[in-house]
Amino acid sequence: MKASYPQAKTPLILRYHRLMDAFAKSDDERDFYMDKIEGFIIYIDLDKTVEEIENLEGEIATASGRYCLLPKMTFYEIKKFMEGFVHEKVYDIDTKEKLLDIISAKEARENFLEFIYDHLSELEKWQQYYQERSRIRIIEWLRQHNIQFVFEEDLDLTKNLIEKLKRSLFETKVPKEVSQAREVIAAKAKTYYSNEALNPRPKRGRPPKQVIKVEMEPQVTVDIYSHVPLTCRPFLYIPDISSAASVTFSSKFETEGGGLLSTLRGSPRVRVDEKLEALSARLESLRHLSDRLAGSEKNLGVKDAKQSFNPFVKPKLKDSKSIEHLPENKSSKMESAVEDVLPKKRGRPRKDEKADEFAGQKRRRFAIKKVTQIKTKKDK
Repeated sequence: MKASYPQAKTPLILRYHRLMDAFAKSDDERDFYMDKIEGFIIYIDLDKTVEEIENLEGEIATASGRYCLLPKMTFYEIKKFMEGFVHEKVYDIDTKEKLLDIISAKEARENFLEFIYDHLSELEKWQQYYQERSRIRIIEWLRQHNIQFVFEEDLDLTKNLIEKLKRSLFETKVPKEVSQAREVIAAKAKTYYSNEALNPRPKRGRPPKQVIKVEMEPQVTVDIYSHVPLTCRPFLYIPDISSAASVTFSSKFETEGGGLLSTLRGSPRVRVDEKLEALSARLESLRHLSDRLAGSEKNLGVKDAKQSFNPFVKPKLKDSKSIEHLPENKSSKMESAVEDVLPKKRGRPRKDEKADEFAGQKRRRFAIKKVTQIKTKKDK
């Protein structure tokens, strides 16, 4: 690196999700470069003019020590990535066998993503695994190039303070709050060079109490670069990516909100909408049933809905007249309604039923013809 380049006074504040997206899209047809001075990313877009591309290539060739080419994943690395997820995170035997067949076939990367996005139970596990493995890969690459850095997503500083740090990256004299923030990010930068950064281990001891997680919109700061060459400005790669869910594993699918879900068969968003429609239809049918039940209770004159289903309490009518004094058609309707509402009694039979049954058995027992004995001579 040339001595004329300014030296940063603090570690570079990098956007992890942006680096994660650039690493995923870097392939044989796309080249991404990262600047060591300020940390901006350059994407060589072939849709630009030939003159602009030639000027950019000349800038990268003359300042080769300033720009680092982002690595491209080989077929072996991609396969190992997917196999690691299947062996570590997939527990269903049928799903595991299906994914291993997909990995060993053609277009494994795209077919693997299609299958994962068709199975919502595996999607969340895949996103978490992909984020963890990508983080280790990015930290290893930054450490190889001896870049002092911190990820903006890991900082617990306010948005205004982070922007002040970016503006005063090359300044020696800064306000007190900025100098204190510099000490914080300097201590944070050392953690990325520890062994735990590449081999994260679960914390020991009693797990923390479960607290309701409040989802807040991520605060994304403005990109502030003061030493970008003119030839590199048309090729700056500055997408607003605030979550790992927006980053895909394949360059075929650009983003989750754009080409990915519209390309995948049976996308989760469509299936979720269908499930919500079915659920709302069931709730509507339950409302109709509850309205009908409430109407029948009003006709019976039952004060409490629970009382109509109590087999030990007789339903009370609105007026003081009993069922016997009602007209025949009304009383019969009322009796049939009460029989429908009240459950049938179960248990031992009554005494009168037992007596009738015993009498029937007794009649059958003694209903035998009597035969008179014939006397013989010996008896005489």
